[in-house]
Amino acid sequence: MTRIPFAPVLAASLAALTLAACSPGGGGALSAGLTQRMDQPGATLNAAEAIGIINHFRTASGVPPVSMDSGLNGSAQALATAYAKTGNTPKLPATLVVIRTSAGYGDFAETFSGWRNSPADAAGLTERSANKAGIGVAYDPNSTYGVYWVLLLDD
Repeated sequence: MTRIPFAPVLAASLAALTLAACSPGGGGALSAGLTQRMDQPGATLNAAEAIGIINHFRTASGVPPVSMDSGLNGSAQALATAYAKTGNTPKLPATLVVIRTSAGYGDFAETFSGWRNSPADAAGLTERSANKAGIGVAYDPNSTYGVYWVLLLDD
């Protein structure tokens, strides 16, 4: 009989429940906006749903939610596009509070899970002074990782 370690199974179950609780209706499968594959031409991120997941995480962590900002969305998209073209991780612009980046994840649910499970990224997601956010994603099939993500948080 093979024994499955309890802690990893519990952690995976809690992660799935947390993401499911953030979907419309509070349960079941994740919405298409969170699982839409970005590793295909013409894919469009549902930024409002992505920021909603981040806000759920922020609220559960005891910090206020952020509002989506169209200017930050534009900046995040430009940085993600440059990231995909060069493979160089963007640097935090001096005027911003937080930048989170990621590469290789095909959809937002996977990207968010990676950020949430990294202590440094989770700390950035829950930066108390942030009150607005923007997110961008770019796909380049000829690049090393294919999909590149940038999240910007500002006060």
